[in-house]
Amino acid sequence: MDMELPDTRDRSFKRKRDDLPDSYPASNGGGNGGVDLSLLEAVERSQGTVEVLDLKTLKKLVLAFERRLKENIEARLKYPDQPERFADSEIELHEELQKLKVLAGGPELYPDLVSLNTIPSILGLLSHENTDIAIDVVQLLEDLTDEDVLEDNDEPARVLVDALVENNVLELLVQNLHRLSESDPDEMAAVYNTLATIENLIEVKPAVAELVCEKTKLFRWLLTKIRQKEFDSNKQYASEILAILLQNSKANQKKLGQMNGVDVMLQAVAMYKSKDPKTQDEEEMLENLFDCLCCLVMPLENKERFVKAEGVELMIIIMKQKKSAYGSAIRALDFAMTKYPPACERFVDVLGLKTAFATFMGKIPQYKKNKKERYQEDLEERIISLIASLFDGISRGSRRERLLSKFVENEYEKIDRLVELYVRYSDRVKAEMERLNQLEFDDLEIDEDERYNRRLESGLYTLQLIAVILGHLWCSEHAGMRARIEQLLKLQKLSKEDVKDILQEYHDNIGDLDGPDEKERAQTKIQKFISAL
Repeated sequence: MDMELPDTRDRSFKRKRDDLPDSYPASNGGGNGGVDLSLLEAVERSQGTVEVLDLKTLKKLVLAFERRLKENIEARLKYPDQPERFADSEIELHEELQKLKVLAGGPELYPDLVSLNTIPSILGLLSHENTDIAIDVVQLLEDLTDEDVLEDNDEPARVLVDALVENNVLELLVQNLHRLSESDPDEMAAVYNTLATIENLIEVKPAVAELVCEKTKLFRWLLTKIRQKEFDSNKQYASEILAILLQNSKANQKKLGQMNGVDVMLQAVAMYKSKDPKTQDEEEMLENLFDCLCCLVMPLENKERFVKAEGVELMIIIMKQKKSAYGSAIRALDFAMTKYPPACERFVDVLGLKTAFATFMGKIPQYKKNKKERYQEDLEERIISLIASLFDGISRGSRRERLLSKFVENEYEKIDRLVELYVRYSDRVKAEMERLNQLEFDDLEIDEDERYNRRLESGLYTLQLIAVILGHLWCSEHAGMRARIEQLLKLQKLSKEDVKDILQEYHDNIGDLDGPDEKERAQTKIQKFISAL
């Protein structure tokens, strides 16, 4: 005989509400046991009157909450094995937690809420034996920290978030997260609200992004969720939170790499190598996963993990399948190959050049989002960056010859394309310079850093990378390539001096994010191109 496993959740107060006797007055009609409901309705109306949300109201709410909390603790201690004896106190505690949600309407009172020392009492309930009480607290925290609530209330928001963090909200939220079962609709909603609360906390206090990974097992939970094959809203949100945690934190990128995160991300995106997401939400999740992958492969040790896990091969397969993840795969390769020769060498070895140069020549698979102009430009800029990384990472040998030969085949068509792109981006940057000059003419001051950043946004960085690729081609000393470059520049009324000017500006503005040695190496290479031209 099959036996149904019991639900181990303590649902005493829910059962109490659900199991009200039939004689409980429900309307003014019959079946109410002869009770006159007019008085009850009058009482309910008076209780529904909206109170002014001020310090007095806050203290009243807090006092009522603390009283119900004390009664529930005492009842549970007195009758630990008799749920029916503490069920009433659980319902009342639930109701007081619901009432506290009104505080979201007065964030200016948050410092008073903190000074009343109520935060430890609220957070302690995240460990309550009754999961439903913990769910109430999660909903309350999500309401209190909601972005719309905290907008224009920076100082009260910081006071609340600091108090929450000091009282271990991160550890308690994640511990509770691990006990929630998403097969239950209420608990599934609580998972979503937990992730929303963590995101809200990070919004107010960015340091939380590293704190939550340092102090809790959130990464472990998120990786487990990402591994799940079925798509749901919580998997989408998990991918979004993971991207937020990784985007500005090298410490988090390294930590997740050590937890086999690169492999998990590759497995997650591999589900879409030969199929497209079914909905817009699923498509957004896939983009989040690729965002995570791009962030993850920024540290050198994770680039190595990416290559060892055959990430290069997977990205090329995704490109060849021509599904919606096509552009994202190019982006991931660009991140993995930047300043990492082993990834560039693997790319050439597994025949990635043919696929990459098809994209470079504009042979892009057509589907809805591809038709958007910004998408096309992003893809163009990514493939230019990828080719520049290939030239930077492969300096000699047969791989270098194979890369250079791509620019010779089909009567130098790829040099034609390169110069065409050079002209287009050059025109865009010149147009932006003219616009900036006009602004200055209209007495709007723009300093040099701002001018340079505006020009970068208009396409200067991509123009610089094209100039770098032209430098590599020129320094190969291939007579046919040199003649073609000079001929095409002349046709566009340009000269090598124009290219040298772009390279010189790039040389002068190379940052030292990767240290002075890397900066010097890059500047030496650029100077070599300038001298050769």
